[in-house]
Amino acid sequence: MSYYGHEPYFLEACFLCRKPLGCNSDIFMYRGNTPFCSKECRQEQIEMDESRKKKNWKLSSSSSRSLRKSEAEENSPNKTVRTGTVVVA
Repeated sequence: MSYYGHEPYFLEACFLCRKPLGCNSDIFMYRGNTPFCSKECRQEQIEMDESRKKKNWKLSSSSSRSLRKSEAEENSPNKTVRTGTVVVA
């Protein structure tokens, strides 16, 4: 509830640009109950959500790769690795 005792109705303004939504204007919905004043505002939010999702997926996949690598290093027995040149006849 807000300071003046009026709880804002969720369809009063566009979620993205905060433009007031009129009584006789179209309301474009996204994800159930998120209102937008235009297709453009809704599309911008969709693209931001997809970008954020891809970024989070990349972060989680790279961190899981490094975690698997460090776990493999911890679990592997001490191995001797020889480096150099091998001549095959």
